[in-house]
Amino acid sequence: MKTHILAAIFGVFLTRSALAQSAQDPALTFKLTPSYYRISDGNNAADMNLRAEYGTQHYAWIGYYQDHQGFAQTRVGYENHADFGYVRTVTSAQIATRGFLGGSLSAEIGGNTYAILGWGRTNLRDYYNLNFDPNDAVTLGVGTRAIANTELSLFTILDDRLGTGQRVTHLLARKELAHQQRLTLDMTHKSGQSTAGNYVSGNGLALTYDFEPWFARVAYDPYVNFTENQMTLFALGYRF
Repeated sequence: MKTHILAAIFGVFLTRSALAQSAQDPALTFKLTPSYYRISDGNNAADMNLRAEYGTQHYAWIGYYQDHQGFAQTRVGYENHADFGYVRTVTSAQIATRGFLGGSLSAEIGGNTYAILGWGRTNLRDYYNLNFDPNDAVTLGVGTRAIANTELSLFTILDDRLGTGQRVTHLLARKELAHQQRLTLDMTHKSGQSTAGNYVSGNGLALTYDFEPWFARVAYDPYVNFTENQMTLFALGYRF
């Protein structure tokens, strides 16, 4: 399966080159993100994700995750962004090996200052969650772009299906810098029932630095995916 994923990524590189040469589709771009997960129990993992963007509306991805103990999963997904003026929506769907299906709908309602609403559902099959938030959940929050070159948002993602009380609150700040550079800071607080049945609570942090066409990310997450493990993430990506 890993060979198939690498072949697909190589094929996309060739396709992207051909498109660039013909200039038939200048709006098609890609982002390749290899990531390494250092887990406190020693079950470290790696992930490779290729994301395609067509204009500002259509996004698709293919990825492959594998940990040290042998759990492996391939995923593909699609995301649609729609702008209706004072309402902007994102609809997504994802499938993965091991029988996983999932989808979500989120919206920003307002102008430069806006409300954030979201809802997600899965079929509860095995899946290694790479966003580390509950998937069967609702999202509530607020955000603003009223500050020049800055976007701030505060939102909570909370389980509304499984009765775990799991919730993750994000304070997210993005700052555009000079010369195609951007800094993103994501501070999180999580609480709720762990997979072992214990109540857990902790704070996490993720820092991303974009310096086109590259970007680098480092993150720390206590009780990753509401297990008893701590995780440190390292990623280096390339846009083309």
